[in-house]
Parts: sequence; C-alpha cells; structure tokens
Amino acid sequence: MIVKTSKENREIVSKLTRKLNLGSENHISRIAFAYSISQEKKLSLNDLKNSQGKEYSKVVFFGLNYELYVGLICMKYKLHSSDVDIPKYIKLHVDDGLNLLHTIIDENGYSTIIDLIPNLSN
Repeated sequence: MIVKTSKENREIVSKLTRKLNLGSENHISRIAFAYSISQEKKLSLNDLKNSQGKEYSKVVFFGLNYELYVGLICMKYKLHSSDVDIPKYIKLHVDDGLNLLHTIIDENGYSTIIDLIPNLSN
C-alpha cells in the first residue's frame, strides 16, 4: 500500500515540515492523519482528491503500526479490516488533516500546534 497526498497538499506538507522542524515529511502526514481521525466528523469517499502529491511507502508512513491505522479506520467507519476502501479512508484523513492543520496555523500561528497535543504530563 502506498499513501499519497493530493497535489494541493504537496506544498502544505513541505511548508509545515520546514516550519515545525520535523525532519522527514512523513511526520506531518502522520500528525495530520491522527488529528483528522480524532475529529467527530466522518469523511465521504465522494470527497476523495487526486493522488498527485507526496507519496509514502507502507513502511515509511505506517512504520510497524499498519494494523493500528487500519484499526482506527475500521472502528470509525465500522469496516472489516479486509475492506478495499481502507486505503481511500486513510488518504482522506491525511488530506483532511493537512488542510485542518494548515488552516489552524494560518489563522493562529505555529505556536497553536502545541495546543492540539494533549497534555501528556498528567
């Protein structure tokens, strides 16, 4: 499986990665996926965008956690882990999360990204 962002999100990935000093560009896409899937809304396959942006191999994007990502999609959409649409939902959430993060940062600045991370010190 390969995860690809939309063409429109190609620049967002690079911009956010540079500004947040994340190193590899797959990190912001993982953060975007996590942020999007944490939202209450469900995304529609009808809103799937092109796949002409950043491309990540299965290992680069998921690391050793592929089953966890699939599980999150299955729980949210009540799908079986063998459902052929799972890659589409993963892509939807990566693109949605990138757009959400970009909007939040554009409106409120880069320091607001910290407010999106739960307090782990408790």
